[in-house]
Amino acid sequence: MAVPKRRQSKQRQRKRRTHVKAAMPSFNACPQCGDPHLPHRICANCGYYRKEQRVEVDEF
Repeated sequence: MAVPKRRQSKQRQRKRRTHVKAAMPSFNACPQCGDPHLPHRICANCGYYRKEQRVEVDEF
């Protein structure tokens, strides 16, 4: 089985991982209020998910 002879430095590790980046999350517009929200999540503004109100939202 192959075993590394020497430990890789932090610089070499970081150079290898330069192409790995965190992706921005995609947002969808809520069909009820038009507020942006994450897909497959309840809208924080109105409490709707799939055209049904799932959570009561207190208005300030």
